[in-house]
Amino acid sequence: MSFAEDIRTVFEKDPAARSFAEVLFCYPGLHAVWLHRPAHRLWQAGLYFPARLLSHVARFLTGVEIHPGARIGRRFFIDHGMGVVIGETTEIGDDVLLYQGVVLGGISLEHKKRHPTLGNGVVVGAGATVLGAIKIGDRSRIGAGSVVLHEVPPDTTVFGIPAHSAHGGAAGRGQLDHNKLPDYCSEEMRRVQQQLDQLRKELAAK
Repeated sequence: MSFAEDIRTVFEKDPAARSFAEVLFCYPGLHAVWLHRPAHRLWQAGLYFPARLLSHVARFLTGVEIHPGARIGRRFFIDHGMGVVIGETTEIGDDVLLYQGVVLGGISLEHKKRHPTLGNGVVVGAGATVLGAIKIGDRSRIGAGSVVLHEVPPDTTVFGIPAHSAHGGAAGRGQLDHNKLPDYCSEEMRRVQQQLDQLRKELAAK
């Protein structure tokens, strides 16, 4: 992990990035990741209060809350960032992309693994919530506003509340195409209409 790699990641994942100076000074998601690293080292050293204090300062400065216990891989990027919450036992792989308002939360009061694990290349859309010690497989996509409560296989797209799955994840430049999701409600309504049409035909034939 290096500052240069982090900055390259911003240019690769955000077409709005125009210059080195802009990325360096105007990307709170990037600043949150940079502040998380020393906080995480303090946490691993058992210096829990200084670690939490630094993460609290980072939250104040960036609007992004990353618990110092969370483990984060390389080339991780938070776009826009405001309102993102990443819990203590969260594990994030390489090349993961999060948008604003994402919550990676826990559902247990026990002192154990209770937050999600995101595989490599995962994309989580704006406002999505992923809860519990579940695994989100490599290159999977979570649609904006979705609530994910169960594990997601690799190369899968999920969307809705609660989230439903469809085949096809994203990798490389396709990560930015997180708007290309199936319309689950319309598909279900179409199936219901087809069943009603079939029932009408059967009744008419009697």
